[in-house]
Amino acid sequence: MRIGIDFDNTIICYDKVFAAVARERGLVPEGWEGLKTDLRDHLRSRPGGELAWQGLQGFVYGKRIGGAEIYPGVREFLAACKQAGSKVCIVSHKTRFGHQDPDRTDLRDAARSWLRGAGLVDAADAALAIGDIYFEDTLPAKIERLVSLKLDVFIDDLADVFEQPHFPKAMRSILFTQSQPPHPEQCKPIATWADIRREVFAA
Repeated sequence: MRIGIDFDNTIICYDKVFAAVARERGLVPEGWEGLKTDLRDHLRSRPGGELAWQGLQGFVYGKRIGGAEIYPGVREFLAACKQAGSKVCIVSHKTRFGHQDPDRTDLRDAARSWLRGAGLVDAADAALAIGDIYFEDTLPAKIERLVSLKLDVFIDDLADVFEQPHFPKAMRSILFTQSQPPHPEQCKPIATWADIRREVFAA
């Protein structure tokens, strides 16, 4: 089986580090807690909020990525892939540099470093190889990559990916989400990685 996984907000969870940096920058009150999506919506509701959000994103995805966490269950899922002899790759829409980032931190290098630090690539027992990580500049380029890899399964946190006109219809589509329906018909919403593991390896 050939399995593809998105990176941002699918393997890596930024909720706590986004909240911490937003507090440091005075974008939210001291003691504010919330998910990354809550913070995004909060900032975008204010004048100049979109630029503040973009600057925050570039900083967290780059210099502060070390404060991000791996979602519970990802390691166990990858171990199951390794045990089953499944090919695993990461396919992510990630530009090289963040918007509103004066330091021009390479976000792709930062992501690869985080994956190495988490022991998910290039370790003796890792299911992932560094050559199986694909970062694409645009969403259409991401879909093209998915097509070229001939994947059996793809896991992503964004429903928009599965709704793209050229997304392969034969590919099993798993939406990693805790949001309430409705969800697109062409993907199966699953809230935890433990349940994703059961879904993918049920047969």
